[in-house]
Amino acid sequence: MNAPGFALFETAIGACGIVFSERGIAGVLLPEGDERKTRNRLLRRFPAASETTPPAPVQRAIGAIVALLDGRPAELDEAVLDEDAVPEFNRRVYAVARTIPPGATLSYGEIAERLGERALAREVAQALGQNPFPIIVPCHRVLAAGGRTGGFSAPGGVRTKLRLLSIEGADLAREGPGLFERLPLTAAPRRRS
Repeated sequence: MNAPGFALFETAIGACGIVFSERGIAGVLLPEGDERKTRNRLLRRFPAASETTPPAPVQRAIGAIVALLDGRPAELDEAVLDEDAVPEFNRRVYAVARTIPPGATLSYGEIAERLGERALAREVAQALGQNPFPIIVPCHRVLAAGGRTGGFSAPGGVRTKLRLLSIEGADLAREGPGLFERLPLTAAPRRRS
């Protein structure tokens, strides 16, 4: 088996990274502050990866990620994930999360219900906290009960989560009181039609 490849690419929120194998996308990294920091974090997580030109399916996924982070509509349904290292329960959670359209949200409990067991909300939150495919598996679209933000394990934490939801045009005022009162947002890119 060949070593995984990776590429860095610019988005409206900074330099992101993507790692891919012959089986599909093995990881996505949100910006770490600058390209060098993103590259270093990527190589810590995937030390065998080498920088190379992504194959066409990965390039299409990159294009869709760039569009989404710029506030433009794009689909990531066709992005194939390399989930060999992902536990089965997490795969099931990620499959449900991938059905949440931009601008919409579900709660951890609603995902657990879709999996057939409302009591698994905490496990759903833990699985999403381990998500190696942010944006493709849109864990930022999953909130805690009562519209609370819940956590977010990407760089920037909850601020990044709120920024992503804002870029997508999520109606967070209806998600719960005070969602935006807790953390100020940096300016999001203007949505384009």
